[in-house]
Amino acid sequence: MPTQFVHHSDKITLLGGASVDPALLSRALVIAPALVAADGGADTALAAGRMPEAVIGDFDSISAAARAAIPDERQHPVAEQDSTDFEKCLRHVAARLILGLGFLGDRFDHGLAAVNTLVRHPDRRCLLIGDDDLCFHCPPELALDLPPGSRFSLFPMAPVRGTSRGLHWPIDGLDFAPGGRIGTSNRVSGPVRLRMEGPGMAVILPVAALDAAVAALMGPEAAAASG
Repeated sequence: MPTQFVHHSDKITLLGGASVDPALLSRALVIAPALVAADGGADTALAAGRMPEAVIGDFDSISAAARAAIPDERQHPVAEQDSTDFEKCLRHVAARLILGLGFLGDRFDHGLAAVNTLVRHPDRRCLLIGDDDLCFHCPPELALDLPPGSRFSLFPMAPVRGTSRGLHWPIDGLDFAPGGRIGTSNRVSGPVRLRMEGPGMAVILPVAALDAAVAALMGPEAAAASG
C-alpha cells in the first residue's frame, strides 16, 4: 500500500495547477479547511495567502520560490512519470472526502485525465470542482436532493448499467458506454436516487450543487458541516 503522506479523518481540499476562482477556493476551504497542493498547485495556494499542509507530485511545475517558502517536511516528491500529479495525490492522501480544484480548467486533456483517474480509484471519494461544473464518480448508491429542473448529467467511463428515481429520463434498462449511450443533460424531477451495477459512471452537476453533492458523498451528517 502506498505511503500516506497526509491522513485526515474528515475532508481535505486538494489544489491543482490550473487556474482557480478565488471565491471557489475560499468556499472549498470552508467545507474542507485542510489544504494539500498537487505540484504547481503550491504556487496557487501561496498566491492566495494559503500555506499547504503538504505538496505532492513530480515537482516539474512548482516554482523554486514556492519550494523555498514551503517547509521541507511538507514537500513529498514522487518521481515516477506513469501517473498524473492528481493520481499521485489520490494514492498518497487519505481522507473521507477530497475536494479537488484546479484540475478541470485550462486544458481539456488534463480534465479528461482527472475524470479517468476518479473512475480508476473508486475507493477514493473525490469531488472535482470547476468554475461552472463539478464532477465525481458515482458510488454504488447515491441519494441526492436538488431543486427540480436542475441539470443532471451522467457520463460513462466504462460499460455500466443502473436504475434511477427522480430523473426526468430514467436510466433503468439502459446500457451506457463511452463509445455508446451517454446520459448528459438530464433533469431533476424529484429526490434523486441512483443505484449502479458497477463502477465507471461520472456524475456532472452545476457548481451550485456543491453543498448537496458533499452531503450525498459524506452522508447525512455532512449537510450541516458544508452549510
